[in-house]
Amino acid sequence: MATGRLTQALCPGSLFVGEQGTMAQNLYGPGVRMGNWNEDVYLEEELMKDFLAKRDKGQLLIQRNRRLKENLLRPMQLSISEDGYIRYGDKVMLVNPDHPETEADLFLGGDLSLCMTPDEIKAHLSDELEVPCGLSAAQTKIPVGRNTFTVLCAAGEVIGQVLRYGQNFRLGIAGGFADRVLCLSSDHRTLTKSSKRSWLQEVYLTDEDSYLNCWQAAFPDPQLRLEYEGFPVLANAKILINHCHTNRGLVAHRHLFLSTYFGKEAEVAAHTYLDSHRVEKPKNHWMLVTGNPRKDSSTMLDLPKPPAEDTRVLEPVAEPGARNAPGAHACTRQL
Repeated sequence: MATGRLTQALCPGSLFVGEQGTMAQNLYGPGVRMGNWNEDVYLEEELMKDFLAKRDKGQLLIQRNRRLKENLLRPMQLSISEDGYIRYGDKVMLVNPDHPETEADLFLGGDLSLCMTPDEIKAHLSDELEVPCGLSAAQTKIPVGRNTFTVLCAAGEVIGQVLRYGQNFRLGIAGGFADRVLCLSSDHRTLTKSSKRSWLQEVYLTDEDSYLNCWQAAFPDPQLRLEYEGFPVLANAKILINHCHTNRGLVAHRHLFLSTYFGKEAEVAAHTYLDSHRVEKPKNHWMLVTGNPRKDSSTMLDLPKPPAEDTRVLEPVAEPGARNAPGAHACTRQL
């Protein structure tokens, strides 16, 4: 009898020998709960209720992550410059023009646009932008929430006023959100605060309003820089963007890669690189790209570049005696 009960307890659902020596079927089936089954059922029900409540409120991690990604990649409309100048309040893209990188064999080519880059781990846990927020340079020409900046006033300027060389301004970005604006900022590097790859002066986005947010535009040619002081800043033209507090230029390190939430991108820092002639290198050159009035493209980068006057090939000049010869061409440009 004791042996039969022990066999029944150890092997539910199996055959065992009863008291009379006959075979009997165990009454415990595979669906019978053993142990603290009541508490387990209650815990499963509570977990399901909590999951459904968070799903209805949109508080699941996958829902937060999806909202953040939708805001950062939301299509934006850039401002259209009617006179070719940049004005306060314009929405622009900051683009580092394509140039050959001679200091490294592996680098990101093409035009790189300045983009806000939230931390990859924090981006999966929240649907809001972190402060301070990082920056990077990405191979994209489409204006979206993460690369569309607004030229903001710094000291009493009026919205719609023309931005001039040597004049302070701020660069704000909303990241696709409607109730928050972060400003491009920088500060001297320290032992605990510097860029991730180059260990130079860090550039970041913050919601604090201070002098660290102020920048100035300078003409790329140092021989004409003083002459251009006070002139309007041209849209879609190469300029230098210098930090007012540290006098460091905004730079894109094409050979230093960052593993971001959106893939492999280049590092952005604040440092001025000079060549042997004391001229800023192309990695310090930027363009404030505006919108295209045509409907078939979104930015002025999509327009084909016209041939430069100094690179046009002169048509062959026919000799006086061969003016009527077949295949002869007249000179269409005065020499």
